[in-house]
Amino acid sequence: MLRGPQEINGLILFSRNYRESDKLVKIFTESNGKKMFFVRHANKKNNQIGSAIQPFTQATFIGDMKDEGLSFLNTAKDIFPFFAIQQDIFLSAYATYILNLSDAAIEDNVYDPFLFGFLKESLTLINDGYDAEIITNIFEIQILQRFGIQLNFSSCAICGSQREPFDFSDKYHGVLCQKHWSMDERRFHYSPRALHFIKLFNAVSYEQIKSINLSDETKQHIRQVIDSIYEEYVGLHLKSKKFIDDMQNWKEMIPKRENKIDKLDNTN
Repeated sequence: MLRGPQEINGLILFSRNYRESDKLVKIFTESNGKKMFFVRHANKKNNQIGSAIQPFTQATFIGDMKDEGLSFLNTAKDIFPFFAIQQDIFLSAYATYILNLSDAAIEDNVYDPFLFGFLKESLTLINDGYDAEIITNIFEIQILQRFGIQLNFSSCAICGSQREPFDFSDKYHGVLCQKHWSMDERRFHYSPRALHFIKLFNAVSYEQIKSINLSDETKQHIRQVIDSIYEEYVGLHLKSKKFIDDMQNWKEMIPKRENKIDKLDNTN
């Protein structure tokens, strides 16, 4: 069913060439979920919509919406490119991964304004100079529910104690306090410090973040925990995630940038 011309606020998920001069563009819209759009003559130099369908762009799009199949994009206004992300290979790597996770987490045409807002805020913070690795970690942990995964990071799965150190148990789908580590001989033996921050990441909102300052070692341990959780529970293998993994091997050759924030409001 063709709904007719509509204005929709959206974020570009990806685009690809279609035939000689056209494009297929997938947009996460605030009001209609994820939708695929056909853009005629998108590759022509004089097409005014070209800047709006670039990667890492937010805009108000005007097009003919269909409930099923391809919708048609005509023009756009209020175009906001995330310039810092577009110009930095490291930032664009993390942003691409976040976009891909959002695309994988829900079906097309599913109304999810919360996820849209969470994605928009994540990209904005990365673009504004916040630590892209930590923003990505928070996004990964909090989006687990969209994959149907409910894990307890805040209290012992046996006794409910919130006293750390914790370790993670696949058997109990959550953390165990030190008194109950013996309940699962196959517990993961994760870094207690990494689990401490993952507990925070699971509950924190971006508004609560004052600053971030984690050592490279702690970041590496956090990454190991999240990777194993995704492997065990989600089973998602994205090319953008592999690029991030490969990127770690050569990013040390580039001078380290200063993040806008320096430490999480936490003394542990």
